[in-house]
Amino acid sequence: MNLRDYIEEVPDFPEKGVSFKDITPLLEDPAAFAYAARALMDFTESLKIDKVVGIESRGYFFAPLLAFRLGAGFIPARKPGKLPRKTRSQRYDLEYGNDALEIHEASISKGDRVLIHDDVLATGGTARAMCCLLYTSDAADEYNPGWVSGGGGGWGG
Repeated sequence: MNLRDYIEEVPDFPEKGVSFKDITPLLEDPAAFAYAARALMDFTESLKIDKVVGIESRGYFFAPLLAFRLGAGFIPARKPGKLPRKTRSQRYDLEYGNDALEIHEASISKGDRVLIHDDVLATGGTARAMCCLLYTSDAADEYNPGWVSGGGGGWGG
């Protein structure tokens, strides 16, 4: 199955000059959704992971499934001001501006092995910001982001 057949490109969204990759057709089709979920789970099944970070908001579709399959915890990475407890934050650039991601400060413990999941990789800025956020947390021993899973394939750190 070619999953690209289930991803629609929407020109000039959310701003002129940006081509938005809409994955809702993939999510709406039971066979495509199952195929994508199995492919991601197969890709990650041999990893020893403690936490899976899903990046708001489309990273939430598959990251909890990966966490469940890996026997790991799920950490939602949210836009600023959306999490109720003390957070850590990282700003990053987008194709059309900038933004920031936050996680609860207590979500990551020293020595945790973390998988970061986002839905697609355009410029890689969001995934890079999440790696930086994890690296600057008190839990980080060294910077080794490993692989970041996404709809567009893997990104090696």
